[in-house]
Amino acid sequence: MLTLPEYPWESLAPYRATAAAHPGGIADLSIGTPVDSTPGLIQDALSAAANAHGYPTTQGTAELREAVVAWFDRRRGVPGLEPQAVIPTVGSKEFIAWLPLLLGLGPGDVVVRPSVAYPTYDIGALLVGATAVAADSLDELDAATRARVRLVWTNSPANPTGKVASVEELRAVVAQAREVGAVVAGDECYAELGWGSWNGDDSAGLEDSAVSGEQRDGAAARVPCILSPEVSDGDHTNLLSVYSLSKQSNLAGYRAAFAAGDAALVSTLVNSRKHAGMIVPMPVQAAMTAALGDDAHVQEQKERYRVRRRLLKDALEAAGLVVDHSEAGLYLWTRDGRRTRGELRPEGLGGASVDVPDVGLDAVGAVSAAPTEQDSWDLVGELAGLGILVGPGTFYGSAGNGYVRVALTATDDAVARAAERLRSWR
Repeated sequence: MLTLPEYPWESLAPYRATAAAHPGGIADLSIGTPVDSTPGLIQDALSAAANAHGYPTTQGTAELREAVVAWFDRRRGVPGLEPQAVIPTVGSKEFIAWLPLLLGLGPGDVVVRPSVAYPTYDIGALLVGATAVAADSLDELDAATRARVRLVWTNSPANPTGKVASVEELRAVVAQAREVGAVVAGDECYAELGWGSWNGDDSAGLEDSAVSGEQRDGAAARVPCILSPEVSDGDHTNLLSVYSLSKQSNLAGYRAAFAAGDAALVSTLVNSRKHAGMIVPMPVQAAMTAALGDDAHVQEQKERYRVRRRLLKDALEAAGLVVDHSEAGLYLWTRDGRRTRGELRPEGLGGASVDVPDVGLDAVGAVSAAPTEQDSWDLVGELAGLGILVGPGTFYGSAGNGYVRVALTATDDAVARAAERLRSWR
């Protein structure tokens, strides 16, 4: 029988109980599940397609695939994508977990994922007996390991760090993977949620940068896509972009996502998914088509998150905590500012190491060791005492030790309560 590690979020139970016992109630900032309503135009599209008496198509309707192609051109800077290079998925998580299997990976093969990463990349490798390796560049691997790499995951904007990989960083990953014939899959589901200098064509980014104090040089940049010509040189061979509508369109309950890229690779994936019955229901496909054709609801939702982000970020920093990266996405990657990190490194595939010693100086000048798992849990516990539940950075690998992940996906009321408690904490 296949036995996987315990689902990590189960270990938050005692901290949840502590936070729930707070007299003012719990402010749950631990999980990135949307709390705002699904836009009416999407609900209407779902309802209109409810008479779905026949089996849906695995590759997706022509209308959906054309909507994905148009969205990539309009929002991601990827022109000329062909509809046959698109496949809808039952949320992005299942695709991430099952991709190693669908690619035919097995024992002896290596799956590379970022040093701080969503746990599902490792689970996908475990499911097929492959080896998951945490690395931010294939240059970090010895020759024998590098030769066995078959799949490389990028995650930009990253969960949990919010780091955005630059065009140059993504180009380096693609070049390294092509040297060994590996597939590169870019998990990019927060790409429409860039802040400050990564605010894309959203004019509100000017105000966002000024309020948050983020660096901004000229016009805000669009979050780079693994398929964009600047990254791929127009060649999508062995490249996939994986995207979800859960966050930007509040569709987590619909399980609405898609992958696109190498048409030959997608064709093989479609065939395998047909055999396995991995199909997005027809009403959901109709809802996805409507969502992808409307940018206004995405901007409206982004504005909600922008307000929550400002409030939480300011409150965390007022409490003496430090927010690193977090330039995109729905999380604030947070550590205790009263101690230094023994090791700092820009997380996200393609990031370069920063030369710092393995020890640092704390606030009073004493030597402090590199952060541990317990440092993350201690901060989780302190915040739970305030009635605020967050996720420990250790869930995302040892490079996340000392950090917690603070989610923006809570109601305005919950965010306001959390901010008030943080401001009066220390």
